[in-house]
Amino acid sequence: MSGDKALLLEQARKYHHTVSPPREFVPGVTPLPPSGAVLDEDDRAALVEAALDMRIAAGARALRFERGFARAMGLRKAHLTNSGSSANLLALTALTARDLEEHRLVPGDEVVTVAAGFPTTVNPIVQTGLVPVFVDVELGTYNTTPDRVAAAVGPRTKAIMIAHALGNPFAVREITELAEERGLFLIEDNCDAVGSRYEGRATGTFGDMSTVSFYPAHHITMGEGGCVLTDNLALARIVESLRDWGRDCWCEPGEDNRCRKRFDYQLGTLPPGYDHKYVFSRVGYNMKSTDIQAALGLTQLAKLPAFGEARRRNWRRLRDGLDGVPGLLLPEPTPGGDPSWFGFAMTVLPGAAFTRREIVDFLESRRIGTRLLFAGNLTRQPAYADVPCRVSGDLANSDIVAEGTFWIGVYPGLTDEMIDYMIASIREFASGGAEGGRP
Repeated sequence: MSGDKALLLEQARKYHHTVSPPREFVPGVTPLPPSGAVLDEDDRAALVEAALDMRIAAGARALRFERGFARAMGLRKAHLTNSGSSANLLALTALTARDLEEHRLVPGDEVVTVAAGFPTTVNPIVQTGLVPVFVDVELGTYNTTPDRVAAAVGPRTKAIMIAHALGNPFAVREITELAEERGLFLIEDNCDAVGSRYEGRATGTFGDMSTVSFYPAHHITMGEGGCVLTDNLALARIVESLRDWGRDCWCEPGEDNRCRKRFDYQLGTLPPGYDHKYVFSRVGYNMKSTDIQAALGLTQLAKLPAFGEARRRNWRRLRDGLDGVPGLLLPEPTPGGDPSWFGFAMTVLPGAAFTRREIVDFLESRRIGTRLLFAGNLTRQPAYADVPCRVSGDLANSDIVAEGTFWIGVYPGLTDEMIDYMIASIREFASGGAEGGRP
């Protein structure tokens, strides 16, 4: 590293402490968001260094992150994308590839998914001409169950695509076994659950593919970004091609002839020897990330274990502190799960002395950020009014989620003092002692 560069990076670290000094927590004044990125001087220096190198597209850092993240997750391949939503689209689109022959998904085939979730788990099903089959969830865990998934499988069902709810693993070993027995693909949407484990095994490692988001709300961040992971090399190759314009060539950025046959192919009805770098075997996208994003991802990746422990610690402090609060159903981990929690979900029970709107308004007035459990019940959202779908069983619990569930934060930027203030505020409100609360 040159002396000038080292000096600039040292200045970047000093600048970080100047603009991001420790802040005193003032109850009711300091905002307590439900999620957010935790960034330090290493992150700032990494971004500055990547900018100084002027590698503005995907390059060496992106490759290093892909290999490091795959290793951290215990999988063979990871492909960076520009978002977690794109990762979901790439993963499901890969299952429609001709390469899979009689196993490929075709328009009209069904994919089992959950009604109480985030749209980007379901949107790829619709966008690829497939049919979502919606199943309900359990209250408390906010995950579906193997029996619900099994009951939803019909003659045209070809895949299952489910997210681990708020970091809480669904019964992924059992659902993986179900998928194998029925000959179904399984995609784990692991965007909210990086670092979670089920029966001692990392979530995101059970299915045929898994997806991750690096949006600032998630466990580690690149600002924007996502990833598709798999142990299946054939699926990994399809994902890479779809991400990179649909090209047939597999050269890394800056490479020209890895296969040593660049001008020797004859594919489709193209002229013999047509430049392999411009042969397209799939209808793909450009969903790559950049080296600047990957630079941040590399420094964040080293913090993933500590971030996970902080999330678990904050969740446990909330769970212990709110035990027995009247009118609220508190969250529970799925049996066998060790969640790296994304948030702390609560459901206002029927007959409670207050409504969700009232407690949410009160918490927001105290600068405690809240969020609903995403779409609540996707079948009730206006975007899906005309979408062909099938509902298996009823969605009674998803309706309860839509009417009464919300969540607050557990992310690593929250301190014990902040968590205790959240606990005290909820207890005060639920007991009827807060102004605006019901006695």
